[in-house]
Amino acid sequence: MPAGTTAGTAVREAGLPGKGEDAIVVVRVDGALKDLSWTPESDTEVEPVAANTEDGRSVIRHSAAHVLAQAVQELFPQAKLGIGPPITDGFYYDFGIDHAFTPEDLTALEKKMKQIIKEGQRFSRRVYESVEVAQAELASEPFKLELVSDKSGADDPEVMEVGGDELSAYDNLNPRTGEREWFDLCRGPHIPTTKHIPAFRLTRSSAAYWRGNQANASMQRVYGTAWESQEALDKHLELLEEAQRRDHRKLGVELDLFSFPDEIGSGLPVFHPKGGIVRKELEDYSRAKHTAAGYEFVNTPHITKENLYQTSGHLDWYSDGMFPPMHIDAELNEDGTVRKPGQNYYLKPMNCPMHHLIYRARGRSYRELPLRLFEFGSVYRYEKSGVVHGLTRVRGMTQDDAHIYTTPRADA
Repeated sequence: MPAGTTAGTAVREAGLPGKGEDAIVVVRVDGALKDLSWTPESDTEVEPVAANTEDGRSVIRHSAAHVLAQAVQELFPQAKLGIGPPITDGFYYDFGIDHAFTPEDLTALEKKMKQIIKEGQRFSRRVYESVEVAQAELASEPFKLELVSDKSGADDPEVMEVGGDELSAYDNLNPRTGEREWFDLCRGPHIPTTKHIPAFRLTRSSAAYWRGNQANASMQRVYGTAWESQEALDKHLELLEEAQRRDHRKLGVELDLFSFPDEIGSGLPVFHPKGGIVRKELEDYSRAKHTAAGYEFVNTPHITKENLYQTSGHLDWYSDGMFPPMHIDAELNEDGTVRKPGQNYYLKPMNCPMHHLIYRARGRSYRELPLRLFEFGSVYRYEKSGVVHGLTRVRGMTQDDAHIYTTPRADA
């Protein structure tokens, strides 16, 4: 690309496609993606990025998230903007709103999005002169103001909003008048116009927490997917339908294998007799394989004193994933004063420290090494309710967990 020429002009002059599933939607410069409106200050080599590539789809989905947010604020003016990143096979946007989106709402939002896409609104990037200017323009958007205020601490999804060295926004411009229809705080890049979103679908909505923290405000999240062609979208939707038919949560109920009773709690499965048979077959297979490989079976308790996880370092690094401690063993006088202080116990989130104690229980000769220990250890992880999912993300599980104790030079 020669200096002073936009990437879009260079793409057209090179005869590269501007429409269709292989249309060039952005360019890559030194590893970074740039809009087609980007202009280099000096002659620069760029790599065109097509819509039907992983990066191309990601940009399309990010732009689709902007169109979704624009549609939401047109139909629900009281909605406040959170973040809207691309994700695997799709996108989402979080909104601060006292309204749970219904299937009827999603249908209305899709209709509004199609209208915006048909208009061919242009994505136009502009850089804020200062944080103060950004804060003034975003005064009515409290979540965006928070991102601007702690820009340096942004996590991955928020990088789409405030990452990089500059604070920037994207205006959606009317293609005929050039007037701004809507804008959002965003790093970019984006497709040239909304017409470069050839196929999309809103898939579902759910509750979420601002920045994924339960201590923060409750949000409403809308999920969607966008692709480079209607054919690609249809294929993806077919895969989703097939996945729903094969969803282990659905099959678990239909086959009477397991359930998640509300009385027990989220992420804590109970296995029915048929599920117990499946589980026993898996355990028998695992035990036979471990035994054949020289492992010895052990068993450890479900709770332990706090000091063990302090010594192992798990409390320093893993406390957020552990259930709160249980304070027990305290003895009180008749007047209620403490005669003997108690201590904290934890449900174990992993088996490692207990296996180490088994190894340490007596002196060991190097001739015993390598020593292989394994157990079916029940562990408990404090997973947020929003991420608990069937048997794949639970709060209580059993691991076929193993540890090998060996010398540095031994072949374990």
